[in-house]
Amino acid sequence: MLEAIKIEDLKPGMFVNEVIEQKGKLKIKTKGLVKSVKSIDMLKSKGVTKVEVDLSRSNLPPPAAAPEVEQNDVLETPSPADTKIKHYSDSEQLEAATKLYDEALIIQSRFFKRLAANDTPSLSDVKDLSANIIESVINMPSGLSCLTLLNKSGKYLLEHSLNCSILLTMFAKYRDMGQQAIEELSLAGLLMDVGMTNMPKDITQSSERLTLQQKDIITTHVDIGLDLVDRCGDVAASVQEIIFNHHERIDGTGYPDAQSEHDLSEYVRMAGIVDSYDAMINDRPFRKAVTPSKALVKLLSDESYDQVLVAQFIKCLGVHPMGSLVKLDNDRLAIIMRGNKDAPMKPVVAAFYNIKTSSYSEVKKLDLSQVNMKIVSAVRPEEFGLNLTKFLKEILITAL
Repeated sequence: MLEAIKIEDLKPGMFVNEVIEQKGKLKIKTKGLVKSVKSIDMLKSKGVTKVEVDLSRSNLPPPAAAPEVEQNDVLETPSPADTKIKHYSDSEQLEAATKLYDEALIIQSRFFKRLAANDTPSLSDVKDLSANIIESVINMPSGLSCLTLLNKSGKYLLEHSLNCSILLTMFAKYRDMGQQAIEELSLAGLLMDVGMTNMPKDITQSSERLTLQQKDIITTHVDIGLDLVDRCGDVAASVQEIIFNHHERIDGTGYPDAQSEHDLSEYVRMAGIVDSYDAMINDRPFRKAVTPSKALVKLLSDESYDQVLVAQFIKCLGVHPMGSLVKLDNDRLAIIMRGNKDAPMKPVVAAFYNIKTSSYSEVKKLDLSQVNMKIVSAVRPEEFGLNLTKFLKEILITAL
């Protein structure tokens, strides 16, 4: 027997046949038995408002047991004020974040392709994507943060725009900025490099050092990006400012206008830090990526960035950001899963690789503040021939 119900009426034991109503553009496809209140909260966090349940396949308690079940539900279901990340396991966060990230790449790819074809697509899908990113950062911060480092498709521009949006959202939330600021920074992350869609591929994909003439061409992507966004729809003035100025630096060495410290807004300074950080931790045709911790050190030693904001960004991400690959003192490789505010050098990690035998081992989650083990150094997956994207999707999500 099929019945459409509101998400508020969904209970553990019900069999969901399909999602029939959801906010936003990223459609959630789910089917199966609801096992816990956390599963329902996950659906709510993704904007699901109505589902179709199959009562004949549901496993609900008999009427006599109803009062006891309702009491347990009240005890288990967090109030809005109490809904925190602890209600979602690491595997639940990674699984949901992976789906969001993959779907986001599709949306962003479609948008960029239309821009490259000299079309004028609406900004509505991109704005919906930004809203989904904000919601996911609030509900599943560690999952989405890990994806900025673990999910590599080889499509730099798409991943870079998505990562910048995620990182700017995290940064703004860490700094306790208002909702409007978070929304504008998140959207700016998705849009600030749209002008690169119109750059010559022989320049953007060149493995050689660019000539002065080629560098001049690249600098025009901020003007082009501003024009493209203006043609596609309305955005806040602060978003336009970030698109045009995110390569400016406080010491006047940036472009397009070599503006000085007093000319650049806080939003622009934040965007410049995030843009540079994500560029450094990704392979480019002309250079190899560095580890996240090394990228943060580079930012900290470069006076062209606002050092107060850089210090805050490092505190936001942690010395070893979530998703980083590290070497432990027992010759194991591990992925940083969650930070530890009280002991920044002792995060929660997932150990999975034996360096001595050059082989994968059983995934073991370790809280380094509770065990006699420590991080020796940050490392790059390429040093060990590891494909972390494949490992994430095939092993890590189900092993945690």
